[in-house]
Amino acid sequence: MPSPQQPQRFGDLEPSKWPGERLGLPETGPRSVGRIGRRFAAIIIDWAIASVLTLLAPDVGSASTFITLGIFALMQILFIPTLGGSIGHRILGLRVVPIAGGWVGWWRPVVRTLMILLIIPVLVWDSDQRGFHDKIAGTVLVRA
Repeated sequence: MPSPQQPQRFGDLEPSKWPGERLGLPETGPRSVGRIGRRFAAIIIDWAIASVLTLLAPDVGSASTFITLGIFALMQILFIPTLGGSIGHRILGLRVVPIAGGWVGWWRPVVRTLMILLIIPVLVWDSDQRGFHDKIAGTVLVRA
């Protein structure tokens, strides 16, 4: 056991029994960490909505991919602080909440969305199943 003056090394940490244990979140039920299946399905729903909205726009040619990306980003930035999550999150019973508690605010969804658009941060996560985009934004995706 390290002394109070000596910082604890990462390798000294005991493995979590479930995702979110170290964050003080329950193993199952409301406020437990949203699992990968729901997260993946939510992003597919959000991307499908953005794609349909792009199809409804006048012919934009090769820019359609960027327009879909922009709509997707706008949906994330607008709906996370107002609805507690994107449309896909809410359909699947998930919410984005700040680790510190309270309202998620506006800056967290912006930072989180920018990280999602970079793709790589989404593919890297910790033992609490928090993606790098959530770690940077100080958020966690939980079951509602």
